[in-house]
Amino acid sequence: MSTTTSTIIAPSDQVLVGLLGPSDRHLGVIERAFTAGIHLRGNQFTITGEEDTVNRVTRVFTELIELLEGGKAVDLHTVEQVITMINDDADADPSEVLGDEAFTFQGRTIRPKTFGQKQYLDAIRQHIITFGIGPAGTGKTYLAMAMAVNALRKKEIKRIILTRPAVEAGESLGFLPGTLTEKIDPYLRPLFDALHDMMEPEFLREAMELGIIEVAPLAYMRGRTLNDAFVVLDEAQNTTPEQMKMFLTRIGERTKVVVTGDDTQVDLPGNKTSALRIIETILGGIEGIAFIHLTGKDVVRHKIVQAIVNAYDRADKQRAKRHHKDSADAPPR
Repeated sequence: MSTTTSTIIAPSDQVLVGLLGPSDRHLGVIERAFTAGIHLRGNQFTITGEEDTVNRVTRVFTELIELLEGGKAVDLHTVEQVITMINDDADADPSEVLGDEAFTFQGRTIRPKTFGQKQYLDAIRQHIITFGIGPAGTGKTYLAMAMAVNALRKKEIKRIILTRPAVEAGESLGFLPGTLTEKIDPYLRPLFDALHDMMEPEFLREAMELGIIEVAPLAYMRGRTLNDAFVVLDEAQNTTPEQMKMFLTRIGERTKVVVTGDDTQVDLPGNKTSALRIIETILGGIEGIAFIHLTGKDVVRHKIVQAIVNAYDRADKQRAKRHHKDSADAPPR
């Protein structure tokens, strides 16, 4: 294979420092990720190697420069994300993804980290109802709640309503001991944890006391009309078609809804059908409704979580293949 050369010039000393990273760690990560020679003289990087590799390295530097010039912080994780995106798609635009912002709190910005998450945020902005479907660790709930809190801060809505089915308690909750709060706390704790990440404790406490933020089981949505609200239904794979219809028909004026869930993790008892598994066949194509399917590529927890998700996906496909083969080989009755 013939070799080629490309040059990238850092437009300022500040950008150059951001590209190199502390003790040249950013540059080291890029060098280890590609089989290309990278040489720096002054503020000019010279990249030499096979054409496809050189093009990818050049794109990595270009995207990082765009982020740095846009005032975005670039750390080691950002460099790794850009490399991953470019390796997945040489024509990718990581700076657009990583430059987006869902919400900023106490100097920490919540932003998409994958193309799937970027599509998810854009869908929430552009549609009345968005379904975010995918495995654990893809940020479905967390990003939706960040968008809800951001909308409340900007006074685009008057309240936030967070709900999920308490399927383990049979949804009635009546037989459980304690107050309503004590009964529902274990089922809604993940939502409370996310809220604590995004709000000052005093503001959150006051907002909940005033009903500006409401966290409640899905059963408590029946008979209501939800106006001027941002509503998040979490763990929607554990809703029946009847419950999903009940929930979606609660939507009132100036309300935005995000429904999240993993249709491979259904906990409904018996042979009950998960609404999330059939909802797209019912509502697909309706204006104002979007379906975003996140995958293992969008897992943003520890790298081992992505490996676990991918391993289970492979196992599910192998089981489906074996089942299909066994069915085909079975003698006719």
